Amino acid sequence: MPGARHKILGHVLSGFCHKMNRRKPIYGDSLDTPLNRCLTTFDITLLGIGHMVGAGIYVLTGTVAKNMAGPATALSFLLAGITSTLAALCYAEFGTRIPRAGSAYAYTYVSIGEFWAFIIGWNIVLEYMIGAASVARASSGYLDALLHGAISNATISVTGELHETLLSKYPDILAFLICIIASLILAVGVKTSAYINNGLTILNLIVISLVIFLGFFYADLSNWSDLHGGFMPHGLGGVLTGAATCFYAFVGFDSISASSEEAKDPTRSIPTATLLSMGVVAIGYILVALSLTLMVPYNTINVDAALPAAFEAVHADWAKYAVAVGAICGMTTTLLGSLFSLPRCLYAMSSDGLLFGFLSDMSNKSQIPISNLIISGFSSAIIALLFDLEKLVEFMSIGTLLAYTIVSAAVIILRYRPTPPSEDRDFGIPQLESPGDREDSSATGTPGTDAGSSSSEMFEALTVGRLRPQYAWLEPLVGGRAPGSAVTSCVYVFTVATAILSAHNLLTKHNVMWMVIPDIVLSLIIVGCLFIIWAHQQSPTRLPFRVPYVPLLPAASVMLNVELMVNLNALTWARFAIWMTIGLLLYFLYGIHHSKLGEGVTGLLSRSNSGTHTGWGAVDKTSTLARRVGRFGRGSRNDDRKPIICDDELARREP
Repeated sequence: MPGARHKILGHVLSGFCHKMNRRKPIYGDSLDTPLNRCLTTFDITLLGIGHMVGAGIYVLTGTVAKNMAGPATALSFLLAGITSTLAALCYAEFGTRIPRAGSAYAYTYVSIGEFWAFIIGWNIVLEYMIGAASVARASSGYLDALLHGAISNATISVTGELHETLLSKYPDILAFLICIIASLILAVGVKTSAYINNGLTILNLIVISLVIFLGFFYADLSNWSDLHGGFMPHGLGGVLTGAATCFYAFVGFDSISASSEEAKDPTRSIPTATLLSMGVVAIGYILVALSLTLMVPYNTINVDAALPAAFEAVHADWAKYAVAVGAICGMTTTLLGSLFSLPRCLYAMSSDGLLFGFLSDMSNKSQIPISNLIISGFSSAIIALLFDLEKLVEFMSIGTLLAYTIVSAAVIILRYRPTPPSEDRDFGIPQLESPGDREDSSATGTPGTDAGSSSSEMFEALTVGRLRPQYAWLEPLVGGRAPGSAVTSCVYVFTVATAILSAHNLLTKHNVMWMVIPDIVLSLIIVGCLFIIWAHQQSPTRLPFRVPYVPLLPAASVMLNVELMVNLNALTWARFAIWMTIGLLLYFLYGIHHSKLGEGVTGLLSRSNSGTHTGWGAVDKTSTLARRVGRFGRGSRNDDRKPIICDDELARREP
């Protein structure tokens, strides 16, 4: 009996692990969706810009300049922009591969597995919810400041103060109403809300251009002189500290990939919009930082109202009102971006069965998940009404960094994973030559795209995920495994080693020589993992956009994001553990049992109401291998019912 119980327990645990690691298939019509595909590249670009250029450019710039980096804040924004761009490139490739709602959640589900996809999706929900609430409170605070505290004083006189640690000083009714109004705007429809977002973003960009022009017009180079501490008053350490803070100014580009399922041409619009928006935002932040520190000495900046106070100092009082208009527009577009992305992530998880089914119900008129949007908007409004978001903003960042890390790692995994022929043909992505293919081939060993290279590509397609011939001497170490599995293992080891190295450098002081030994060992492990990954053959599949220099650029993104995660404070990790505990209970009590991947039915994830249509990610009861063999052995579907030996052939065989 004990042996039988052990066998049953082992079988149950084995099935449990299989469910947690199952991956979503990607064959089928990738463009089939019940959502309204109406967004152009221009719409999506402005969505990304509006989500990133909000309160940060009007508030964060002054804080970093005065307290951290001084005039070198421009360098901090440059470093933060480079770090964010590495992750953005990975998002852009996935947006080309998988043009679906859900952003990092959908990408992780395809490349790594269901459990990690749920973890990422659960954290994205937190990111967008707190992000929307924090922007609503920032907007409320800005309007209150313009009215000299009239709103807060009136509210406190009616409701009194809240004397709780995590709660705000008073219930912010205006922030609550701002969230509700933004949700109503989005409920009208994606195209109408896109028009509103476009207008507000363009107006915000005009104001930012005016700020930059006036900043350089009133510039005084003596503000960068040694009299005021020079260009880098706090040295390189101040620049790096500022870069860690400025990184969060770029959070929001993932809203571009969240709109994939509503883009007219996602395979081209998503990478184009990602790169354009990152470039515009980075240049804007850098120029605003330069103009601000040229107008006034960095140590005299008013962190609560940096730009209005600077214009007042140079006697350009009228510009304060333009800044106020731009700030309100910027905060509104950031709020719209968060509340746009949050329902899409919940919709994707619900469509996959990992969250409750009603969250994926569609409105026939507006073609958006209306009940989902109502819950998202009301939840964000409640958080904005009651909670002190200064304590929760850093809590939001850990989920964002985790999503960036896993997406960057997933790019490496998918690049070295063999693609079944059925996925290659039915995936729905045109096999176009990428502008970076030639460049990528020199950096990663991927073949060129000349017409005469088809035989070479066919050979490499058969060897994807296996060691290249010149590295055959590594066969005893990584050979004898399924194609791509050695690369996947190396990615895991690389990520863990990077985290341990970052934590070791943070927690220990290298006062003695032997403390350097762990750093050397971990560095060798990291370099060894990258070399083993490099030694394997990449997939030659051409996409409209591919991350160049794989695995180096995604690996650099992983390292930078892990370093920022490790440097978060212990209280943030404790809050993260509480949020994850709630998510894990939801997954193991509901999601794992209701996942569409466990149903084995046709039409999985098709997002379509047609009766016989097999949409994107559909799963048949037959295995992938059986389908492949069947397609190879028959000319068309009409031949399925023909006898194996026809009558004429049988007559010839008779004596």
